Amino acid sequence: MKDFDRWNTIKKEIDGYAEEMRPYFRAGEIWWVRLGVNVGYEIDGKREGFLRPAIVLKKYNQYSFLAVPLTTSAKPNPYRLPIGILNGRQAFAMLSQLRNIDSKRLVEKIAFIEGDPFDVIKKEASRATVSRIPTAVGTCLGTKLRP
Repeated sequence: MKDFDRWNTIKKEIDGYAEEMRPYFRAGEIWWVRLGVNVGYEIDGKREGFLRPAIVLKKYNQYSFLAVPLTTSAKPNPYRLPIGILNGRQAFAMLSQLRNIDSKRLVEKIAFIEGDPFDVIKKEASRATVSRIPTAVGTCLGTKLRP
């Protein structure tokens, strides 16, 4: 059973962090992130701190960024992209779990990806989400969309 109560206590502490406690981060870094306990098939953090490694895919500002969580589970899935060895184990970017993260959730930087590998991850993440774009474009252009 998921421990929502314990996570809620930790989440309140994180939200109370002073603004000057926000760490400096940039795109391409891999951080331990407090993802917490989530609903259904949304990816959770693990262990005591509800932590999971995640790649900073796009930094919006000092407060938030687009992240792709990582896993070491090698289950076949078109939305899992192998990214290399992290802490001695093969890691996979979980493109189906892209999410916006507040920088207060960042705990510790553990690696950095740059160049071609990072470009591939960004390209594949874009492909994984492109099916949502036509609806947004139609709405922006005032096009009537059918449900």
